[in-house]
Amino acid sequence: MAASVRKGITGGLPAEANAFVGRRDELLRISELLAASRLVTLTGPGGVGKSRLALRAAHAVRNAFPAGVWLVELSELRNPDLLTNAVAQATRLTEQTLLPLLDALCEHLAGAPLLLVLDTCEHVLGECARVVQELLARVPELRVLATSRQQLGVPGEQLLSVPPLPLGEHADAVALFVARASAALPSFALTDANRAGVAAVCARLDGIPLALELAAVRLRGFPLDRLIEGLDSRFDLLVSPARPRLARHQTLRTTIGWSHELCSPLERLLWARLSVFAGGWDVEAAEFVCHGGPLDAEEILALLASLTEKSIVIREDDGAAVRYRMLDTVRSFGAEWLDGLGERAAVRRRHRDYFRWIARQGEAEWLGPGQRMWAERLAAEHPNMRLAMEECLAAPEPETALELAGTLWFFWFACGFAEEGRGCLERALRRARGGGPEHTLALWAHRLVTVVPDDLDAAESVSAAYVWLAEERRLPVPALPLTGASLAVRGESARSAVLYGAASPWPGGGGGAEFFQLLTLAMQAYLLAGQGAFVRCAAVAERLRADCAKRGELWMRSWGEFFLALCALGLGRPDDGVRTAREALAAKWQVHDGLGAAAVTDLLVAAHAARGEAERAAQLLGVARRLWYATGLPRLGTSRTSVFRREYERRLRATLGEPRFTEAVRGGHALAPEAAITLALDDTDRRQNG
Repeated sequence: MAASVRKGITGGLPAEANAFVGRRDELLRISELLAASRLVTLTGPGGVGKSRLALRAAHAVRNAFPAGVWLVELSELRNPDLLTNAVAQATRLTEQTLLPLLDALCEHLAGAPLLLVLDTCEHVLGECARVVQELLARVPELRVLATSRQQLGVPGEQLLSVPPLPLGEHADAVALFVARASAALPSFALTDANRAGVAAVCARLDGIPLALELAAVRLRGFPLDRLIEGLDSRFDLLVSPARPRLARHQTLRTTIGWSHELCSPLERLLWARLSVFAGGWDVEAAEFVCHGGPLDAEEILALLASLTEKSIVIREDDGAAVRYRMLDTVRSFGAEWLDGLGERAAVRRRHRDYFRWIARQGEAEWLGPGQRMWAERLAAEHPNMRLAMEECLAAPEPETALELAGTLWFFWFACGFAEEGRGCLERALRRARGGGPEHTLALWAHRLVTVVPDDLDAAESVSAAYVWLAEERRLPVPALPLTGASLAVRGESARSAVLYGAASPWPGGGGGAEFFQLLTLAMQAYLLAGQGAFVRCAAVAERLRADCAKRGELWMRSWGEFFLALCALGLGRPDDGVRTAREALAAKWQVHDGLGAAAVTDLLVAAHAARGEAERAAQLLGVARRLWYATGLPRLGTSRTSVFRREYERRLRATLGEPRFTEAVRGGHALAPEAAITLALDDTDRRQNG
């Protein structure tokens, strides 16, 4: 799963932040267009409310799409080459795949009607058009609702131009202004006495929703008549006498500019510096990136609160963390101001360095009790980490990009972002001259996210070179002993066992030593299971689980639980196998390990079949097939390393009969990810129905 399931999420849609006002005709038209067409694009200028309208429309039609409605926010995407990754991550497709990612995405989305909402397409228009056209051609059940300042230009595209809100004393523009004004100032209400004044403000702002919302907040500090005067004076400064009426984009820009003038100098400076963030930020990030000069770090929290009150910044609290963000148009204004101050390069470097530090901190604490927190945090910071990666790749020193891409090995490999990580590492390695610990780390990390049966010789050579370098230079960086693993995948278990040996200290100590030792135990368990030595395998797996439990670690612990479940099946204890496999699956899902979830689900098929729960086993077989196809990776080892794989499908077909077996598998394959995991974790005993 590429993104965490946050509080307030309905399927793949965020909850609406406040009451939606008006747009009945547009909502009805969008519903009609989606019923008749597979691609509908909402067009219009910035600030007119395209994104908000698309979100409301998506919520309104979600019951028509049993496979889900998924929002893909593209405003934070700087590199068009990552658009397919963004869609995969938003729809919770793991990127641990050997298939081309677009092929895996098509398979992932196929099966039942679903809707993709692609928001803010204009800055990646060409790539967006290409990907949408390909998805629509290959996934017949798919429909797309897009927002863009320009049409995509894809055949069959239906356009709906989103106008400003209707004007007049009883129209939608007034209703929106009043709703936002009363939220900002509870004592405000629409009366006969102020109705004409409110209508005048709305007309002055051309009915543009964002302009209306920014102006409404100003009623906290200005009575209505002063608000009108302020808008008039601001317009007079910018409007040429030869042009008595502003174009709509000038209206919005003027309103934002007036909001900017009413901010204090420190608020303006913070607004400008915050524009470097992609997606959002927390207080710690703002304090590090935005402090300096007249702006002290200790002042930033209070200034954020003030900008939030002015609707320049949006505060989001999901119960677990507080984050902030800015709308694209507001961020763009801040970015222009930052350029005018001459600070863009310096603040971008601070942003880059902060997220390099976050990556190093996450790597150091990955094998510990904070693992789930780091998986969630890095998922939330993914847009910022991408931006930092681009900044590193643009830096004159190639070591910067090598270090960040390599340090994030755990995020690429364990959290389901292998495809994106592979691309980042390849770009960083192409710029490098070779040599040095950063190059070694990046080279190892690249092999880690690309190791496949067709590339095992390369994996072995890199692993051997890494061990040599670590011994020679005592590098305190993590290493995965790919040699033994790669030989085992090819069935050379005896030779790999000799090469692997027992766990030994890693020369550098620290986190790398712990990672090496835990991986050594996992590989020993893997090799023993492949030889059918289940008692010895269980002892090693229990040691692995215990060592991880001491650290509060989930990812490697769940591999220990996987092998314990496998051993329980091999020793004829399917109830223990089901229980332990469920523990492993829950942990894998928490840290977004798609490959691990697929492997554990495969094991649950065998365990439920051994318990006599044939129908559930067949459903889970459908789930497992979908997960394995999504990863594109071969199942763990060759057919010789599993005593179950060849038998359970044959037994399930014989028990259920071909029609019932096929229907159960098809049903499991069609389940959405959360529903599939819920089925797998359900502890209801159904043996009586087998």
